[in-house]
Amino acid sequence: MEKPANHNSSLATLTSLFFMWGFITCMNDILIPHLKELFQLTYVKAMLVQFCFFGAYFTGSVIYFIISYYKTDPINKIGYKNGILLGLFISALGCLLFYPAAALSLYGLFLAAFFILGLGFTVLQIAANPYVSLLGSEETASSRLNLVQAFNSFGTTIAPVIGGYFIFEFFAKDGNLSPDSTKLPYLVFAGLFLLLALFIYKAKLPKFSTEETEQRGLGALKFPQLKLGIFGIFFYVGAEVAIGSFMISFLGQEQIGGFTEAVAKNYLALYWGGAMIGRFLGAVALNNALSASKKAGYMVGIAVVIFLLIFSIVNLSFQQISTFIIFIVLNLIAFFVGRSAAARTLVIFALINVILLLTAVFNTGSVAMWALLSIGLFNSVMWSNIFTLSISGLGKYTSQGSSLLVMAILGGALIPLIQGGIADLFGVQVSLILPLVCYLYIAYFGYFCSKQITGTVEVGRGSVGH
Repeated sequence: MEKPANHNSSLATLTSLFFMWGFITCMNDILIPHLKELFQLTYVKAMLVQFCFFGAYFTGSVIYFIISYYKTDPINKIGYKNGILLGLFISALGCLLFYPAAALSLYGLFLAAFFILGLGFTVLQIAANPYVSLLGSEETASSRLNLVQAFNSFGTTIAPVIGGYFIFEFFAKDGNLSPDSTKLPYLVFAGLFLLLALFIYKAKLPKFSTEETEQRGLGALKFPQLKLGIFGIFFYVGAEVAIGSFMISFLGQEQIGGFTEAVAKNYLALYWGGAMIGRFLGAVALNNALSASKKAGYMVGIAVVIFLLIFSIVNLSFQQISTFIIFIVLNLIAFFVGRSAAARTLVIFALINVILLLTAVFNTGSVAMWALLSIGLFNSVMWSNIFTLSISGLGKYTSQGSSLLVMAILGGALIPLIQGGIADLFGVQVSLILPLVCYLYIAYFGYFCSKQITGTVEVGRGSVGH
C-alpha cells in the first residue's frame, strides 16, 4: 500500500477533531450538576447523562460489529474520510437537539441528545483512531496516537473552565441556572462540527483501504489477555468517567472544600489536565531512540510547560494550584520506575490510584481534594496500555478483539450510574469505593500480563485512544 511521504497536514486536521470531541465529552461533567439542580434529580437520575452518552458507544459498537460480521466492514466500504464525516454530522445533530430540550425543559429530551451525540462520537472513534495510525509508518503509530490523545486531553482540560463559565455564569439568568444556558453553547458546538465537516470534506486526505479477512465466530476470545482486557477497559473508562462526573459535587461538600460550581469547575480542569500531562509524558517515555538522560530532560521540560499552560487556563492562584506539582513529580517518578513497560507501568499507576482513592475516602479538606484531583495524572496511559496488552498476540483476530474492547466503553455508562446509587445511600465520599475496586482489577490485569505475555510491549503502542 503506497502512501504519500508526508501526512502532517492531515494529522493536524484530525488533531482538531480529537480536541473537539474531548472538549464536548468533558462538558458532560459540567452539565450533570447543572441538570441535577435544575430538575431536582437524585444522583442516580443525574448519572443517566453518562448512561445515555456512553451507552451509545456500546450500542453503536454492537451495531457496527454485527454489520461487519455478517456483511462487510462499513468504514472500509465507505472510506475513513466519509466515516469521519458521518460521525461529525451525527454529532452535530445531537448538539442541535439540546435546543428543543432546553426550550421545552424536558430531561428526557436532554438524555436523547446525549445518546445521539454519543453515537456520533462512536463513529468518530471507529473511523478516526485507525486512520491516524495509517498516516505514517507502523513504527511511529504509537507516537501519533499519543499525540492526538494528548490534544484530546487538552480539550477535556479547558472544557470545565470555558464551558463552565458559559453554563454557570454567562448564560445563567441573574445568577440562577436555567435550561436556556445550554441553548447557545450547543448551537455553537453544532456549528463547529459542521464547519469541521466542511473543512475535512474539502481537505485532500489520503485514501486507505485494507484487505478484508473474514473470521467467523469469536476466535479472539480464546486469548485470556483479551477476555481480561475487556473488563480492564470497562473498569478504566467507568472509573475515570465516574470520578470526573462526581468531582464538582465532591468539591462542593463542606468537609472537602465547600466550593461553588463556578469555582469547582477550575479544579475539575486539573483532573483532566493531569491526563494530558501524563499522555505527553508517555509519548516521550516510549521513544526508545532517546537516551535515558535526554528522555528525563524532555519529560521534566514537558511537565513544566504543560503545568504552566494549565495554570494560565484555570482561574486559580499559584498558591491554590501549587500542591499539584507534588503529584506531577510523583507521576514522573512512576514513569521512570515503570521503564516504559506497559504491564509494569499499568500496575504502578493503578496501585497509586488505589492509594489516592483511599486517601480521598478517609480524609477531609485539602488532603482528600488533592488526592482525588491527582488521579487524572495516573489515568493518563491506562487506556493505551490496557488496549495494547489486550490485543498483544491476537494476529488475525486483532480487529475483532479491538471492536470488543471498544464495546467495553459501556463501563462509562454503568459505573457512574451504580456510583450514583451508592452516593444517594451513603454520600459522595463513600461512593468512591467503587472506582477504587475498578483500579484494583486494573492492577491485577497488569500483573497478569506481566507474567503471561512474553516480550516487552511499549507504552501506548497499538492503542486506539480514548
